[in-house]
Amino acid sequence: MLTSGTTHTANADPGELGKFDALAARFWDTHGEFRPLHLLNPVRAGYVGARATLAGKRVLDVGCGGGLLAEALARAGASVTGIDLAPGMIEVAGLHAAESGLAIDYRVADAAELAAAAPGAFDVVTCMEMLEHVPEPAAMVATLAALARPGGALFVSTLNRNLRSFLQAIVAGEYLLRLLPRGTHEYERLIRPAELARWARTAGLTLLELRGIEVNPFTGSAALSASVAVNYLAHFSRRDGAR
Repeated sequence: MLTSGTTHTANADPGELGKFDALAARFWDTHGEFRPLHLLNPVRAGYVGARATLAGKRVLDVGCGGGLLAEALARAGASVTGIDLAPGMIEVAGLHAAESGLAIDYRVADAAELAAAAPGAFDVVTCMEMLEHVPEPAAMVATLAALARPGGALFVSTLNRNLRSFLQAIVAGEYLLRLLPRGTHEYERLIRPAELARWARTAGLTLLELRGIEVNPFTGSAALSASVAVNYLAHFSRRDGAR
């Protein structure tokens, strides 16, 4: 098992890690702080499953948290590895997978260390709701690309940076409706699709599709959308010969 005990050298914010680690025990509470992720997860998992073959494939979920997406991908037949730098999240993920009878390889690991040890080892790489929490998102995109095999798929979800996303995701989501703990997102760290696409091109990735996700907290529903104004998903392919 590859582990990282030196998070200060990783592309991670210790404050962000601590924030999520402190909430780990409540990760699987569908009415708790992570309710929005529970609403988003069927859409995210369905999006990945419709665009990539999962059965029998090696899949890596970077920033896996308590294992929501990893479990969905494992149920689709993938051989899943989930990594996160929050030890509490990995503990919760492992316990929940064991209770669910799922064999998922969870690790407290740094993505860059894993990319150096096993470059191109995965058919599919996913990174959901994490890029906006790391200090150097462009470097993280390059790391994600390095983890995928040539021709492999990368799926990323994140939040756009504009007035609508500020009002909807931060003002309404964190302060008015209290769907998320205050301070979950920092506006300056949100990522415009053009920025993500530019980092991906530099990393040897081809952008295949962008889709938005509309979340209705009142009905408890989420669905794909043509609008990428707030939450959005990106599907990339690693170009053959990319380094």
